[in-house]
Amino acid sequence: MAAIIIEENVSVKILFAAAAAAVIASSAQAASYRLGGLEVIQPWSRPAAAGTTGVGYMTLANRGRALDALVAVASPVARKVEMHSASMAGGIMRMDRQDRVAIPAGGQVAFAPGGYHLMLVGLAKPLKAGDSVPATLTFASGAKLKVDFAVGTGLGAPAMPPMAGMGGMDHMTH
Repeated sequence: MAAIIIEENVSVKILFAAAAAAVIASSAQAASYRLGGLEVIQPWSRPAAAGTTGVGYMTLANRGRALDALVAVASPVARKVEMHSASMAGGIMRMDRQDRVAIPAGGQVAFAPGGYHLMLVGLAKPLKAGDSVPATLTFASGAKLKVDFAVGTGLGAPAMPPMAGMGGMDHMTH
């Protein structure tokens, strides 16, 4: 009987340790930045080599009563940052540069793999897991919000190397 109690206690300890680790991991990736009614939720990026193009993902929330839009992003880590949308049509992935991404009043817009995303063009340094990428987001309302993109695999992101499956796409021509 004592062996069963010890085994149960060990199992309970393992469960508590796993739960604590999950809470710590999720809180480290659950960064949120607010300015007025705008919120940037869980900004993250994948690891990438210096001189290449990295990516940025996040969720933008507009808790205000008026439409706003993301109109520019800048980072000292990249030569330039572009906003893109991705869509699949006829089995072909298409990417289009966006000059602005509207965020409806009371709504959210996800920047996620396979949809809207940021392209960090001309990385000045490698992005390594555990690093953060500083950026300034500029909105049509004039608001400027400084954020840090956590470098890792992101919540719910597929485990794939940076830019895998991009088939040599040239992002400089659109």
